[in-house]
Amino acid sequence: MVETSQGWDRRTGVDVVTNHLYEEIVSLQLLPGTKISEAEIATRFGVSRQPVRDAFTRLANLDLLLIRPQKATEVRRFSVKAIETARFVRAAVEAEVLRRAARLCTDAGGRALDEALAAQRALLRDPDYAAFGAQDYAFHKLLCEIAEAPFAFDVIQTEKAKVDRLCMLGLSKEDRMPQLIDDHTAIADAVRAGRAEEAVAAGMVHLSRLDSTIASIRERNAAYFEAEEA
Repeated sequence: MVETSQGWDRRTGVDVVTNHLYEEIVSLQLLPGTKISEAEIATRFGVSRQPVRDAFTRLANLDLLLIRPQKATEVRRFSVKAIETARFVRAAVEAEVLRRAARLCTDAGGRALDEALAAQRALLRDPDYAAFGAQDYAFHKLLCEIAEAPFAFDVIQTEKAKVDRLCMLGLSKEDRMPQLIDDHTAIADAVRAGRAEEAVAAGMVHLSRLDSTIASIRERNAAYFEAEEA
């Protein structure tokens, strides 16, 4: 149960509700197609319905909720078209980030990459998929910082959020952590060595890992996808 405070202003309430629902959706505590109501969420968090309405709008903008007039709001099912769009945008931005990172990486940047990879490998001893997800975000943010383009991470983060649920399913059901860490290692090695196009190629292979995950999940859980795509 989330602790609430009488001192919450509207903005704080929106942030708290958004963040908690985001985590529940991405971690699959709330599965695709699950119906949720403003009234129930407002009661749960001890806020009025307006902050909940605003939080729902934010999550809808991330393609995580489907808001329909006169019908129940539900956790959005996966859309192959939306996933393809998000991946196209992310690939274009990330390719330029990797080129810049390979050109601008310093010794300090190389050490930071090594530390990030070590933190990821430590999770293999006792797999923690949520923790790896956080480390994955941190790794891609670090690449943007090395590229002196921290603003690019805002785009990557937004597009990545749209497929995080699929990534979580892939990690938990297919034991993808070792493969993804190998991908990160290849990216880091190329960036550290200044081999820009090799870094881009490794980055594109990394993004393509989701292809088989999508196919597998559609086969096992067609109800998780929008009806016309299932």
